[in-house]
Amino acid sequence: MLDTVLDALHTGTRARGGPLPAGGPDAVAARTRAALGDVLPEHGDPGALHTLVTALAAGSADPADPLCAAHLHGPPLAVSAAAELAVSVLNPSLDSWDQAPAASALEALVTHALAREAGHADALVTTGATESNHLALLLARETQGPATRLVHGANAHHSLPRAAWLLGLPDPVPVPTPAGTLDPAVLDNILARLPGPGSPVVVAATAGTTDAGLIDPLPDIADVCARHGARLHIDAAYGGGLLFSDRHRTQLAGLDRAHTIALDLHKLGWQPIAAGLLTVRYPTDLTALRQRADYLNADDDTDAGLPDLLGRSLRTTRRPDILKIAVTLKTLGRTGLGTLVDHVHARAQDLARLVGARPALDLYAPPPLSTVLFRPAGAPDPAVAAVRRTLLAEGRAVLGRARPDGRLWLKATLLNPHAGPDDLTALLDLVEGHTPR
Repeated sequence: MLDTVLDALHTGTRARGGPLPAGGPDAVAARTRAALGDVLPEHGDPGALHTLVTALAAGSADPADPLCAAHLHGPPLAVSAAAELAVSVLNPSLDSWDQAPAASALEALVTHALAREAGHADALVTTGATESNHLALLLARETQGPATRLVHGANAHHSLPRAAWLLGLPDPVPVPTPAGTLDPAVLDNILARLPGPGSPVVVAATAGTTDAGLIDPLPDIADVCARHGARLHIDAAYGGGLLFSDRHRTQLAGLDRAHTIALDLHKLGWQPIAAGLLTVRYPTDLTALRQRADYLNADDDTDAGLPDLLGRSLRTTRRPDILKIAVTLKTLGRTGLGTLVDHVHARAQDLARLVGARPALDLYAPPPLSTVLFRPAGAPDPAVAAVRRTLLAEGRAVLGRARPDGRLWLKATLLNPHAGPDDLTALLDLVEGHTPR
């Protein structure tokens, strides 16, 4: 069956012939419908595995293609994908120790080690920044009370105000970020003017914005939070990978002063989705998550030494995503992962220089991480949008979009370590070639 899957992946990739299937949503849906046929046939089809994996590969956005560069959606490391196979076969579930003895021990060891990398004491495994941000606000509410108010920059991830809504917190206070990052002086003024002296507040800062990869001035924000007695959460889902790089980790100065940090290793960690973490400075904050279910963590079992796993997640049944992370850390080491981080950062600098050398293109700003924003010079927003959609429809390139200054920019998020100068040049040639004159 493994040979079947590998053959189907190759067959589908050849059929696609590029970073994205051509034809747009209707064409892809039609081809998928034809491959699937009857969803639940009267009699089974022994060739279904090959047929459907082929269809999936042919109809996928392939993050391993250098011209697939729209989102924080990177090519997974082969060693991590191989580890996922073992997880699928063994099928442990981390809701009780007797379902996942080794996996629970592995998770405890690796999460503590990764928390220490961020200057914290413990970490929970999550499905990504959305869950991590939700958990961070939940811990803030349970620590400080239901009147806790979220203060966040306009550059913050959309999951933060949504989490405040889901948790029944007071209406969040958004802070304008005209320069793209959270201004400590403006934050200081807002915290000073919030009603009710001593009212509980959690400030959310960002280390790696989704649109441009910008990093808030974390040390200054931490100073402001300390001055006002505000709790600090840092969403470092994108930028947290800089911790592995000796060259770039200084951009994360102040990260350890947060109460909670969101990290995503399926971004600058090259893990198969999902591989998120929420680190905590104070382990006592996690007591809010404790739950009891007699069939999973009876008191006498816990007293007898069986680890209690229910307080390690809001989920009950969950995969041991920690295995692929552990395999990656052990296989590549800090140097190997740091090299990958440095490499994609350098490719972003290369792309920015190439854009700057072309009069027909405008560069938004030098990239602090691996995201480059650019646009056809002088083109109106509808024309910029049309270039992106045409490239998608033709299956030629996958670019994202962002409006950091109100104008529409094309977004190239470079997470592929194998992308080279020729690939970057080809990407810009495609944009220029599809821009109306």
